[in-house]
Amino acid sequence: MAKKTGMKLIANNKKAFHDYFIEDTYEVGIALAGTEVKSLRSGKCSIKEAFVRVENGEVYVYGMHITPYEKGNIFNKDPLRVRKLLLHRYEINKIEAKLKEKGLTLVPLKVYFKDSLVKIEIGMARGKKLYDKRQDIAKKDQRREAERDFKVKNLY
Repeated sequence: MAKKTGMKLIANNKKAFHDYFIEDTYEVGIALAGTEVKSLRSGKCSIKEAFVRVENGEVYVYGMHITPYEKGNIFNKDPLRVRKLLLHRYEINKIEAKLKEKGLTLVPLKVYFKDSLVKIEIGMARGKKLYDKRQDIAKKDQRREAERDFKVKNLY
């Protein structure tokens, strides 16, 4: 059977881009069990409240919700279970060294299929201050107004 190539987005964490400055990103695999892949194929995933930790030389994602597969019966796992992320040792060491800096954290940004494998994009993030968020909101409002004006001009 031939592999499908390309990328299919399953879940996107827009809130992370609003709350954090993303300094670096990593594409990692994830260890799944039971019918979790079938649930992901149907798009049943949420990473809104998820976070990533490094513990005992391994990287885990907490709070990632994968809805149980309807036809999965006994093979379904707990929707909020802790899942191991798959990285090379040198990547884990690099991440651990960066996390020792004050104010940095790891957040999941996207969950997607890449060449029929489930991947997660995690980001090394630094929290935004309230005034940074206000600036982002003001920029979005300006962009929306400019787009609205452009559409009105093109109608006439």
